[in-house]
Order: sequence, then C-alpha cells, then structure tokens
Amino acid sequence: MTRDMATDVALSAADVGKSFGTGESRVEVIHGLTLQIRTGDVTCLVGPSGVGKTTLLRLLAGLAAPSTGSVSLAGEEITEPSEKIAVVFQDYRGSLMPWMKVADNVAFPLEGRGVGKAERRRRAREALEVVGLGGNEDKYPWQLSGGMQQRVAIARALAYEAPIMLMDEPFGSLDAQTRFDLEDLVLRLRNEIGITIVVVTHDIDEAVYLGDRVVVLGGRPSSIVDDVEVPLGRERTQLTTKSTPTFVELRTRVLGEIQQNSLTPAAVTD
Repeated sequence: MTRDMATDVALSAADVGKSFGTGESRVEVIHGLTLQIRTGDVTCLVGPSGVGKTTLLRLLAGLAAPSTGSVSLAGEEITEPSEKIAVVFQDYRGSLMPWMKVADNVAFPLEGRGVGKAERRRRAREALEVVGLGGNEDKYPWQLSGGMQQRVAIARALAYEAPIMLMDEPFGSLDAQTRFDLEDLVLRLRNEIGITIVVVTHDIDEAVYLGDRVVVLGGRPSSIVDDVEVPLGRERTQLTTKSTPTFVELRTRVLGEIQQNSLTPAAVTD
C-alpha cells in the first residue's frame, strides 16, 4: 500500500481543544492539537499518564465532541459515532456479554445496523477465523482465557467491517506472552486487511513495535510534542525487530520525550 498522496488521510483532528467543567472549575485537557492519521497505518499515541490520550481517542471516535476545532473522517466532520470506526477497549470483560455465546457477542452490534441474521453469523464466523478463534463460536466468554476474550473483542470490531479501528490500551491487562501474540495479530490485520489502526498505549516498546508512527503527547493542556516515523518495515518479529539499533534508538527517543513531559500528580485523568 502506497502513501504518496497527501490526501491519503483517513482521520484528522484540526486545532482540537477539549475542556471539562465550567467557570473556575474548567480544566483544559487538550489545546490546539492537529493530527492526520494516514490510511493503512498503525499510529500509536503515547504520553505521560493523565495527558489525555484516551480523551483524544474518544474525540477521534466521535464518542465525545471537541470544545474547539474539529475531527474529520475522510474530509467530513464527525459529530457522532460513525459506522466507519470500530473501537476496542481495554476492559474486554466489560465489553463482552457473558450470557451470550462467542459468535453472538461478535455479531451483536450488527443487528443495530440492520444486518440479517444469516449475514451476521457469516461475518462473525469469518472474523473469528481471522483472529485465530475458529471453532470457538459456541463457547461463552467465561470459558476462554483473557487473551482469547480480547481476540473476541477484536473479532467483533472486524465483523463490523469498519475501515478504521481505534484501540484503547487493548493489551494492558494481559500477560507478556499473550500481549506479544496480540501485538503480532494487530500487525497481521494491518498487513493482510489494510485497515487503519490507532492504538493508545503506555508501553513504549509496544508503541515502537506496532507503529508506523508514534505520536507523543505532552504538556498541560496537552499537545503533540513529537511525531516519530518508525522505519522498521512492515514485517516485524518480537525478537529480531526489538533487538535492532533502530528500535533501540526510537525507544530511547520516545522515552526521553515522555520523561521530559511527565505531568504532576495534579494532572487530569487519562
């Protein structure tokens, strides 16, 4: 997939600001932030705890409205959640319905879009195959491991057939090996399906490993303090990629930016 054209932008924020509260209690979380998410890329958002990464993701998803500026999808301003954007949250346990079988969990959001039952089941089966859970359609979420449950959540986003997937700390509560496996799954989805992915993460290694680009937020109110291109190619492996001098250099750069822009304990929540 080429990115030669400047117009190859899937999602963008233009001079976006976000504040909470009114009067003397008003807190400005984000100020004057401009960001373009390129089609087909994995873009990772990192920054100190409390800098507003999740707030920015919610703005990009149309789940919250900016106080100033605008967010656009393929050039059209977003004023509400879009069918072209799927969101995967960190709390997969809270997002899956334990009384529903796995296939029904994956298919459930499609009912609200008017997709017929047979088509919903087909999409659910295909999505589960893509994330490596074929044959688990009739199990319940509580019968699966944490990593498998998060795969179900990702499958649900894929079944939605949205060209953009936003992920908020999707692997934060998982063990290291499961996390590595799911990182590789995200890269495979990008390479094979071509979807555009934005990942919020606290893990610097994860950001550099996954990202075609790492956007570092800092300050209070927050803005972009660094925009790091990651020239590691699209075929990556946990052991080889993370041992390269380029990976180490990029990791050190991002870590330095985050440490330099760390917030005080009085900062607002993420």
